[in-house]
Amino acid sequence: MHPILVVVGFFIVLHVVQRALEFRRLARGLGNFPGARQLFSPATIAGHRLPKIPGIISGGQTSLLLRKYQAFVEAGWDGYTTVCGWPRPEGFIGLADAAAIKEVSMHRARFPKPNRNYDLMTRLFGENIVEADGEQWKRYRKLAAPAFSEKNNTLVWNEAVQIMNDLFNDVWHDAPETTIEHVVDITMPARPCPIPSRSFRFGRRISWTDDSIPEGHRMSFKDTLHTVSSDIIFLVIVPKWAMNWMKRTRKLQVAYEEMKQYMTEMVHARRNAETKEERGDLLSGLVDEGGESPLSDSELNGNISVFLVAGHETTAHTVAFCLGLLALYQDKQEVMFQQIKSVIKELGRMPASSTSPSCPFQCLSALYEALRMKPSLPGIQKMSGQDQALMVSNLRGEKATIPVPKGTFITINAIGLHHNPRYWEDPEDYKPERFLGDWPRDAFLAFSGGELLLSSTFAEIESIAMLVMLVSKYKIEIKDEPQFAAETFEERKARILTSKMGLTTAPIRIPLTFKKR
Repeated sequence: MHPILVVVGFFIVLHVVQRALEFRRLARGLGNFPGARQLFSPATIAGHRLPKIPGIISGGQTSLLLRKYQAFVEAGWDGYTTVCGWPRPEGFIGLADAAAIKEVSMHRARFPKPNRNYDLMTRLFGENIVEADGEQWKRYRKLAAPAFSEKNNTLVWNEAVQIMNDLFNDVWHDAPETTIEHVVDITMPARPCPIPSRSFRFGRRISWTDDSIPEGHRMSFKDTLHTVSSDIIFLVIVPKWAMNWMKRTRKLQVAYEEMKQYMTEMVHARRNAETKEERGDLLSGLVDEGGESPLSDSELNGNISVFLVAGHETTAHTVAFCLGLLALYQDKQEVMFQQIKSVIKELGRMPASSTSPSCPFQCLSALYEALRMKPSLPGIQKMSGQDQALMVSNLRGEKATIPVPKGTFITINAIGLHHNPRYWEDPEDYKPERFLGDWPRDAFLAFSGGELLLSSTFAEIESIAMLVMLVSKYKIEIKDEPQFAAETFEERKARILTSKMGLTTAPIRIPLTFKKR
């Protein structure tokens, strides 16, 4: 055999042996706790996008959506470990134990965010509150927090109600029946994202009929926001040189460039305004309140993009799932309608705010139950900043300790937690009433525990306003389609709730018919 081949072969074998020893060391470091041992890391692009293949790949966020609590059943505990060998040996822990998750969430110094998993929006737009940690996170939060006031809550509610009235009058033209091929077509444009709404106004307001393209732009603000929100994942997985190969990615590239231009113009207009109006809105906090350490252009663009893009998609998809579930469960929809009807009769008008005592509580419970079944992010990523340990339990009430070496990646498995029968009876069933009495608050991560939104309050307000308006005026049903005439209820439910991972959990297709009451 040629000497060079012998040398190459020797180094290959040496490398494999070193990897195998490191793999074994990691497993021992995790206490050989039950779980998966596999080739590919779930942190790779392949790990996020490909389906689960035992011993090869876990399937990432997509697998979490499909398997829900199953991985914990297989491990026998509300925690499991994963050790992978490529591209480097790494250890992972998955959690569906409420107490362990609370410990990880509350101790940010011990369990920081892994930067490599939180750099999507930073790479695309700039530093932002979602991907920041430590002192930087505190700084961003302090600047943005004043905008989340009760006054602005009312303004957001009024804006959402107005947008829904515009939908009924200007788009549906008060028709007795309207069919939507995919409900996201109305929840995505309808959602009054924090930027265009009156309380957060950055100089733009989205309406149903205004598709005008300002001078110097190639796309309307509404089309820009919708395109980037829907297809942002392609900006990550498609190389820039390949963006021109398909019509969809060409449009996305234009929208991405337009989004940055719109954000730059918003900031420039506020900085150079002759009068300072609407103090207390989000843009004022970010642009004007930096004191001796104002935000850079990159930080401004990054934080604006989070509220524009991530918030826009998150709420739109949550409302879409909720409407699909209400269409499936007609009895739950009828309970909600009767309560809304009762409130309107008592007040003589629509509720004035989702935070008022008069707001129908059935709407909030319906929204929460949709979020329980379809959380915005099925998995939230953390990392161990030091050698430590976590206590987990199982269905029998037994407890066990998982060693957590420094550098171990931790997945707060939101969808596993939400389907854990220790906390939720009949977790596969849609039961909004479970949120009307005492319920396990530590076992519920509304809007992914705030990782995607600074505050869930605005998201709840917008969502509830849309639900109140739609259910009060329309009976919502699944669209009748001949090819699905013979399907059972469970088959229909599975079809309607089929989802995929984009920036957040997104429905594939929810066709609905709205019949005027």
